[in-house]
Amino acid sequence: KAKLTNGKTVDTIPGSEQSVPGATESCENSLDDESFDDFPGGPLTVLYGSQTGTSEAFSNQIQEQGHEHGFKVRLIDLEDIETDDHVRDIIYSPEYLDPKTNRVKVVFIVSTYGEGEPTDNALNFFNILKSKLGIATDGPCGMDGVADSSFFEKMDYMVFGLGNKQYEHFNLVGKFFDSALEQLSAKRIVELGIGDDDDDLEGDYESWKSDVLWPTLKAKFVDNDSGTEKCIAEATRASKPNLQYSLKYVPVGNTSSSTNETDLDLIQNSSKFYFNSANCPITVSRELRSSADGGSTLHMEIDVSKVENRYHTADNLAILPVNSSKVVESVATALGFDLDAAFVLDAPLSDSDKKFQLPFPSPCTVADYLGKYCDLVSPPRRSEIKILSNYTTDPVERSNLEFMASKEGKEEYDSQIISSYNGIAKIVSELATSINMSLEEFVSMCPRLQPRYYTISSSSSMYPNSVHVTASITAGKQTDGSDYKGVCTGHLSSLAVGDICRVFVRNSSFRLPSDTSKPVIMIGPGTGIAPMRALLQERSYQKLVEKESIGRNVLYYGCKARHLDYLYESELDAFQKDGILDELHVAFSREQEEKVYVQHLLENNGCDTWNLIDKNGASVFVCGGTRMGHDVVKCLSKIASEFGGLGEDDAKSYFDKLHKEGRFVQELWS
Repeated sequence: KAKLTNGKTVDTIPGSEQSVPGATESCENSLDDESFDDFPGGPLTVLYGSQTGTSEAFSNQIQEQGHEHGFKVRLIDLEDIETDDHVRDIIYSPEYLDPKTNRVKVVFIVSTYGEGEPTDNALNFFNILKSKLGIATDGPCGMDGVADSSFFEKMDYMVFGLGNKQYEHFNLVGKFFDSALEQLSAKRIVELGIGDDDDDLEGDYESWKSDVLWPTLKAKFVDNDSGTEKCIAEATRASKPNLQYSLKYVPVGNTSSSTNETDLDLIQNSSKFYFNSANCPITVSRELRSSADGGSTLHMEIDVSKVENRYHTADNLAILPVNSSKVVESVATALGFDLDAAFVLDAPLSDSDKKFQLPFPSPCTVADYLGKYCDLVSPPRRSEIKILSNYTTDPVERSNLEFMASKEGKEEYDSQIISSYNGIAKIVSELATSINMSLEEFVSMCPRLQPRYYTISSSSSMYPNSVHVTASITAGKQTDGSDYKGVCTGHLSSLAVGDICRVFVRNSSFRLPSDTSKPVIMIGPGTGIAPMRALLQERSYQKLVEKESIGRNVLYYGCKARHLDYLYESELDAFQKDGILDELHVAFSREQEEKVYVQHLLENNGCDTWNLIDKNGASVFVCGGTRMGHDVVKCLSKIASEFGGLGEDDAKSYFDKLHKEGRFVQELWS
């Protein structure tokens, strides 16, 4: 089974995805339990690669709707496909081969994460595909390493890819899966489906599911659609989704068991971070911006001396947010939940003989459940609003929710939910107060709280027992005039020195060159300074403590104005005085009539930049927003053209090669 390793179980670019509940390891019933007369389309396998739960949620929808369309659906987390044998034994499991064709039909729902990378849970399968194509991999996934162009010859497949057009490598993983499977002799059922999180990801998926997925599958695999009429009628009559769990109340004293002692085989892959995180105290929390600026950026230091997995300089720290007591109490009051009650979870009574895996630590109190494991503040998906509408007793409220959940109501959804920062807490306590649901029903539908990732701003050599975080607090006004804060940054801003937060560490791509004499170019405006501060601390340690010879260090930093939001100004001055930071270029975007950004300063130093990269082997590290990242890439391409004589395509190939070598690294967010 999957192991808990340094947090490599989940997923995030903050805000891009949410998690959903559901035991997804196996289908609701084995094929031995029901006749194929009930499923004229035969078996259908759905494999998902999900970083924060969106692909998993979409896959669950296919399973929910499979019966009404005549298909027996099973879900498989791609994390469970680690080796060639897993492909043969799990994907090609005999009971899921279509009896008419002796082939397996598969739907892949896969997200592209970061700068064109597979999600953590899809990495091994991604490497299996590469291996069978004869492409070298460095994945530790027990593959036999032998190229085999016929490896998937008994598979019929379709792919839906999730991505964000703000990123350069939009939907790269979905495109790779679609192409690689065809090259490995699988038969494509329909062209690749694409979802764009920069526009309307859920709408893209819903259109693909209703207009492409089911019509195509039924046309190809259901001989006579009348065989599904009974299922469709039953699904139409059912107004509420099936329960994912059964729940039993227990004495409060039974909730003290350690999450670290839970058998890994009993935990859902997408929830392992709940069990693998460590409780760590805050030792420092201070404001980095001027009160005149109006915003807030916190520098926080967290004691990780008792964390088993040590961090590396500029790694990512995952922080598990906690909902405020005010939010928790509003939901409990609206739905009539007893916050002091404790409960345990099990498989739903209708599926009690099947393998069950925990979505979060159990037993727990209702207060802990609502506070630590429920996403009550982030805007819910339209599909989740549709589920909530089934529990309203007021017809007007039901109609309003159903409209917001529909394609026609997207504008209303954007206005009432997205732009107004309204989450499930606001919906049940203010927008639809007639919602009446049991705790079992709420647990089955409410999305899970996801960790938020912050690039660590400290050197593990200089601060081995302390992790530093630079966090910009997300804040705004809701339509009713009340204040809104981001799920995680709101939690962080409420913590004082001595308070506890739950964290785990995940590897990042920021790694200084092994040859310390090589130069480094760092580009990090705003909170993008975080990894650059860590790298400068590490270079300082190499020079002053280890007595190594270090190469030139060049930093491009940007902010609005020196007196407002110049983060770590005194530390950067000290790095210069100590001979660590050779060049500091600061773009103050608001200190003159014409705005100046880091890419403008980089372009001004084009010749020197090209010489550092091409002749001296410099590494280039970029951190910040996607738009800035795109502008920096354009600037570097222009520099390569002007000073290196490279055309547009050659410049792209040049920096792609540096990226593969670890010499051009971007960590961006939208």
